[in-house]
Amino acid sequence: MFFDILTLFPSMFEGAFSDSIIKRAVEKGLVSIDIHNIRDCSCDDRHQTVDDYPYGGDAGMLMKPEPVVAALKASRERLAAHDPKVIYLSPQGELLNHAVTGSLLNEKALILLCGRYKGIDQRVCDRYVDREISIGDYVLSGGEIPAMVVVDAVTRLIPGVLNNRNSAEADSLYNGLLSHPEYTRPEIFEGMRVPSVLLSGNHAEVRKWQREQAIGLTKKKRPDLWERCKGSVEDSEAAGTGKRKKK
Repeated sequence: MFFDILTLFPSMFEGAFSDSIIKRAVEKGLVSIDIHNIRDCSCDDRHQTVDDYPYGGDAGMLMKPEPVVAALKASRERLAAHDPKVIYLSPQGELLNHAVTGSLLNEKALILLCGRYKGIDQRVCDRYVDREISIGDYVLSGGEIPAMVVVDAVTRLIPGVLNNRNSAEADSLYNGLLSHPEYTRPEIFEGMRVPSVLLSGNHAEVRKWQREQAIGLTKKKRPDLWERCKGSVEDSEAAGTGKRKKK
């Protein structure tokens, strides 16, 4: 997977990808991450101006189309052999979730465009952006942190990145549910014991307990999530028991 990140603040990414899982993915050659300063690709004036006042009298500044498009064209040329898709990190985009992350995994290369100020000229979105993605219903100072989130979320799903693929499959949201509680040694900590079923050695009972816990936690902590996934969960439960779900 190739990531090209276009930003006005490349220094924000210093250290973000230099440790842990992403670092190992890069070292294995499974991921390539390049960060490019939009200012370097474009500006005709010596001040490298990248913003201007929006038409219509709105307060604030807007990223000019010329430097952004120049940066996008340069990135597309670099990644031409991999049919890159342009992702604009925007509060107006579709909400990033596990399904969206999985769909990005199907691409060979992603160009992550980080907006700043009030955003970018709409004409850039209309002609050059393939997809807009938001990481939540709130506004950040720019698209840099969302770009880091996208890279991390996609990278950990790439086959070979994690030492144990089952680890990712047990994460929250992988199957639509929150993850079940996890415990490690010691068996007793501050008077609290690890649930006995996890020490039983009965794998079928352990999986049943984990499933029940995941469903219970999702209902309690994320009722909105449960409403979206309960149909498929109930179908799966019915298939496992050989019983049809009542309609």
